[in-house]
Amino acid sequence: MNKLEQLKQRSQVVADTGDIEAIRRYVPQDATTNPSLLFKAAQLPQYREHIAEALAWAGRQSGNRAQLAAMKLAVSIGGEILQLVPGVVSTEVDARLSFDTRASIDYARRLIGLYEQIGVARERVLIKLASTWEGIAAAAVLEREGIRCNLTLLFSFCQAVVCAEAGVTLISPFVGRILDWHKAASGRDDFTADDDPGVLSVRSIYHYYKSRDYPTVVMGASFRNTDEIEALAGCDRLTISPQLLQELEEDSSPLAGGLGSEVASEARPARALGEEEFRYQLNADAMATEKLAEGIRNFIKDQERLEALLQEQMAGSMERDVATDS
Repeated sequence: MNKLEQLKQRSQVVADTGDIEAIRRYVPQDATTNPSLLFKAAQLPQYREHIAEALAWAGRQSGNRAQLAAMKLAVSIGGEILQLVPGVVSTEVDARLSFDTRASIDYARRLIGLYEQIGVARERVLIKLASTWEGIAAAAVLEREGIRCNLTLLFSFCQAVVCAEAGVTLISPFVGRILDWHKAASGRDDFTADDDPGVLSVRSIYHYYKSRDYPTVVMGASFRNTDEIEALAGCDRLTISPQLLQELEEDSSPLAGGLGSEVASEARPARALGEEEFRYQLNADAMATEKLAEGIRNFIKDQERLEALLQEQMAGSMERDVATDS
């Protein structure tokens, strides 16, 4: 077996892409998207039909039509992805709402409503929210309504603790972005899988959850190389880009390392964190504070780029309609 096949025997593999062809090729269990991936997908010719459908739907709604078109496009692509994967698809709440609990809840409910309108049950969708205090609070409400959530942009232990206590379905701790920060901060470029700060972070969270029987799924994300993936083999789920999926598929050597079958005891005591303590601990972690803020900014940037693209196409469509009428 190649390494991808070996990995699938130990962890559920999730495709970190909105590219339908990549999902069809690698046959992952689940798929996850975000504004960056949707922006790339929206520029591909095979998504023209989805874009046309999103624009037509948004044109019949009141409100910010570009934002609504982006929401509908995410659901349309998510619905197609669900025809190819047996599990779930993650769809993101607008990152501009990362510090607004009520607006995040409303946005998530609307996403689920759009999925249900195309015949997709809410059980097959994970709503992605940034792991801010407000995002986690929104997830706690949504989970009680049967809307399952994926808490993304997770870089610190305190974020993981609060997510577990909130009863969220899944967390996505970011491996590669943690490594990026430590490389820049230390000037080192020789980290191995054994001392990779991102790998060590996910390993610590995984052991903490499993030793305390939290049902929240740990899904390692944002990998920079296949060594990081191998080091976390055995984690509940791993979401992997098409490029790294291909590298794993082309490698037939034995899959080395991983978390193993034994769950190590995590020394840190289990306790709920209130808002003040959460914010204090997050602020004390420079890496987590900086990468969370950066991640939100980048998702907002790509959300706005996607909306600008859709707005441009919407304007072009209106001009064609006027020309036709005249």
